[in-house]
Amino acid sequence: MLTLYPDIKPNAQHRIAVDPPHELYVEESGNPEGMPVLVVHGGPGGGCEDYHRRFFDAERYRIILMDQRGAGRSTPLAELEGNSTDRLVSDMEAVRTFLGIDRWLLFGGSWGSTLSLVYAQTFPEWVLGLVLRGIFLCRPRDIHWFYQEGASRIFPDYWEDFLAPIPEDERGDLVSAYYRRLTSSNELEQIQAAKAWSIWEGRCATLHPNPRVVEHFGHPHVAIALARIECHYFMNQAFLEPDQIVRDAGKLAGIPGVIVHGRYDMVCPLDNALALTAAWPGADLRIIRDAGHSASEPAIIDALIRGVDEVAADVNGSLA
Repeated sequence: MLTLYPDIKPNAQHRIAVDPPHELYVEESGNPEGMPVLVVHGGPGGGCEDYHRRFFDAERYRIILMDQRGAGRSTPLAELEGNSTDRLVSDMEAVRTFLGIDRWLLFGGSWGSTLSLVYAQTFPEWVLGLVLRGIFLCRPRDIHWFYQEGASRIFPDYWEDFLAPIPEDERGDLVSAYYRRLTSSNELEQIQAAKAWSIWEGRCATLHPNPRVVEHFGHPHVAIALARIECHYFMNQAFLEPDQIVRDAGKLAGIPGVIVHGRYDMVCPLDNALALTAAWPGADLRIIRDAGHSASEPAIIDALIRGVDEVAADVNGSLA
């Protein structure tokens, strides 16, 4: 089984101003002459982590990490103003242009798969290939599954902690109830709601309990950005038209793609990946039998590293 490559440090870091008040954190590592690959993190609002560099051979890839608006090291943290899917797509284009990249490979998981797909459907000419994990189509039923009823029946003990900040008379629409608290002027109320929201996701993300994942999701810096931005997007149907990603899958024709999805993914169930694959015949779906949702699970790591190299080989073969 393949494991992560050795730890590396960035060889360049950038602050890129987009429309006010947002400024993006972008870093580069690996080989400046290698195949460019953009890591598209999850959430929305999750931010990149250092281990994301380690999915790629540093001698062969120009590895680009970008924290999306309001997330990670981008500023202002947890900012909702001007934060929408089309703006994030525009930001990706701004980064590509700033770095002087012609075409690049996109590596995205969960919400990162959503954003990668929307970008590729908008700008297919700039995309060499797609390696996606834990497909999230952002349909109303996908949001309902995780934040209203569905996953709650798999993890009823964790669900009780998710319900705790919300009075019973508001539990008929939990996303709206959380949104009121996450946008409250009461900072204590905000952070309490943010930690409950984020820890729920962290607890459900792995097949086997992983305290390190839960600790990361519970960190106040991570939780406030993740919870506020996710809830903002879900209140606005992710700023997508109904079933937009599957509807526009034909625009991905000719782009090689590998989809890695854990069979026991409780955050973004497998039917997301099956619906996308049915509409995108060029995609190669790998269902990982002993994994959930997280990119840090051993079998997911193995499948993603193999997927990157296979898509890169396909691209190199086509270019030759």
